[in-house]
Amino acid sequence: MFIYSLPLFFNSIGFASPLELLIISLALLIIFVISAPQRLEKYQLDNKGHYFFSAWTGTSTLKWVFWPFFIVLNGGLYVADTLAKSGLLTVSSWDDVHFMFLLPIIWWLVAVWRCSAQVDLKIWAGGARLLTFAVLCEYALKLVIRIDYPRLFFNCEELLLDYGSCF
Repeated sequence: MFIYSLPLFFNSIGFASPLELLIISLALLIIFVISAPQRLEKYQLDNKGHYFFSAWTGTSTLKWVFWPFFIVLNGGLYVADTLAKSGLLTVSSWDDVHFMFLLPIIWWLVAVWRCSAQVDLKIWAGGARLLTFAVLCEYALKLVIRIDYPRLFFNCEELLLDYGSCF
């Protein structure tokens, strides 16, 4: 997450500095920790059912909802961005990869927010909520890069078939 887009954001776009982004992130973490729900001891966890349904309904533990998808998502985004930077993935294929991840990200966002009560410390729930919110910010930043700054991100000299997308 933010491996290729954040350096472009700081160096080329220059909308905010790293210190400002750190302050905003810490403020959001504090807000997400304060707003995280308390763990209910009488609540029964139902991990025997379907994984996706139990995560969607909030009856699964937060670590089983957050970590598997976080690793798969970041691995997929890293591979797509690396291939796009090297010119092996066209701009429209890069768009397709991000579009394919969009609906699972929405599922993951809802599941993490619903399962955030299933954790011992509120800091873990706040951190998981912050990272899911950061994925949405990453997508917004990549949309800005795709629309306004494609020549900075994509290797447009190598993309002969999709050269029109670089303007």
